[in-house]
Amino acid sequence: MSARTVLFIAEPQSVTAIFPTLKEAGLQAGLADNITGALGFIKKSDPCLIFCRPNLQGFNARALLEHARTLDNFPPVVIFTASGNAEEATEYLNLGARDYWIEPLVWDKIKVVLPDEKPEPEPEPIAKPAAATSHSTPTGTAAGKYQIIGRHDAVLRTLALAKQVAKSKATVLISGESGTGKEMFARYLHHNSDRGDKPFVAINCAALPEHLLESELFGHEKGAFTGAINRKLGKFELAHGGTILLDEITEMDAGLQAKLLRVLQESEFDRVGGVETVKVDVRVLATTNRDIEKTVDEGKFRQDLFYRLNVIPLKLPSLKERGNDVILLADFFTGKFTATYGLDQLAFTEEARKWLMEYEWPGNVRELQNLMERAVLLAGQGPIQPRHFLMGDEQWTPDDLSSLDADQKAISEAGPPSTPGEALSVMPLHEMEKRLILKSLEETTGNRTRAAELLGISVRTLRNKLNEYKKSGENL
Repeated sequence: MSARTVLFIAEPQSVTAIFPTLKEAGLQAGLADNITGALGFIKKSDPCLIFCRPNLQGFNARALLEHARTLDNFPPVVIFTASGNAEEATEYLNLGARDYWIEPLVWDKIKVVLPDEKPEPEPEPIAKPAAATSHSTPTGTAAGKYQIIGRHDAVLRTLALAKQVAKSKATVLISGESGTGKEMFARYLHHNSDRGDKPFVAINCAALPEHLLESELFGHEKGAFTGAINRKLGKFELAHGGTILLDEITEMDAGLQAKLLRVLQESEFDRVGGVETVKVDVRVLATTNRDIEKTVDEGKFRQDLFYRLNVIPLKLPSLKERGNDVILLADFFTGKFTATYGLDQLAFTEEARKWLMEYEWPGNVRELQNLMERAVLLAGQGPIQPRHFLMGDEQWTPDDLSSLDADQKAISEAGPPSTPGEALSVMPLHEMEKRLILKSLEETTGNRTRAAELLGISVRTLRNKLNEYKKSGENL
């Protein structure tokens, strides 16, 4: 079994974003969208793990798991879905799935379930362009991984506190609105601690129901419940010597809160169905997007657990409170995405910068990041204008409609076919499709990823179309 190869059974658009990170980590990734292709890849490449969508057109993960039961040494299967539920999770785990995840697929989740031969060192985020790196220098962040971009006083104060306590084992409670960068601060704490070369394990406490979350956190023994066919190590054991991040901690059930309190106080716990006490050395970080003190007052969160988690409180400001950091981050993200898509650096018009400063940013930094990727893809040669943000009910209008108008005019002026034979050979819709595809490649200087984005199709579909045109004698 190859510890450097994994297989994804899913639609390409749902998984290809993680492929560059896997490549940087030294992993080979295969992709299949049907059972035949999946079994062929498994036979040829012998992957160490399979990540599978529950339902694809003409394919069901249940069939794969049933097939796996009939074979020896079949790779473990992780089911992942955009919107799961407890019943479905239980069903797949009972069928033998290794795990059941709620998207998104991220490297920190994937590396935890890889075999013992984990790629080192941990892959960097997508390379930061020089211009963006220079922005980060005044913030006081350490060079290297997980730099915090920002110059606002609220960010600098929070960062200074994080830097001061990074090397301790103190628990840290990071609070702030969704999208403010709580997980990034958690990673900063870990990588600037004495545990930076040890595991960093994150789990979203809101993603799973109580009984599954308990098993995820503390593991279970063989036979602990229906479907527990093997002993499973929990996230606390996997994080031994390192750091565990409990994301959205206020969503944890009261019963689990008591068990978590024991871990924090005694550094020990029992696996589900276990009789032996497990000792661990783990630093605990937690995040919440709620007013946790109000949650405590309402009796929904244990007060003693709150005090134990809140040894070091980090409060992150919303993006709308960070002033010119909006522009700083916008420049950073545009630099990141132009590098990702192989494009030239793009500037903002004054109108675009004014718009960025006046917008409320309900989704905070996460919304800004997504918006900048959209703007980079739509701006072409630039500069970025407000219309490239495509907010609300705005309709997309390309920079140059003349070539598309010419194509449409040529088709219209061609008129109806003059003979029945011509009617069978002339296909205006197909011809228009081909012209649009070729034009998109011309506009993006051959960048297939960006051309597919502009056309609203997958790269795989674009590649298949181009192969058709080549076979028909088109010189591409």
